[in-house]
Amino acid sequence: MAVERVTRVKGTSTMSFQDALEEGLRRANQTLRGITQIEVLRHKVRVVRGQIKEYEIEMDITFVLED
Repeated sequence: MAVERVTRVKGTSTMSFQDALEEGLRRANQTLRGITQIEVLRHKVRVVRGQIKEYEIEMDITFVLED
């Protein structure tokens, strides 16, 4: 029987939400093994002088715990 755990991660990018998501997953893959699912919880942008400067994705990443 598999047991899974969820951890919350934020990814940021100056390019796009997609890039922020991929950056968060890239970083999570450095320390987590067995990632099975991502649930995007929130999209945010940082605005400076009326211009979007940064995209942020908050996500829950599910991974299988090893025996």
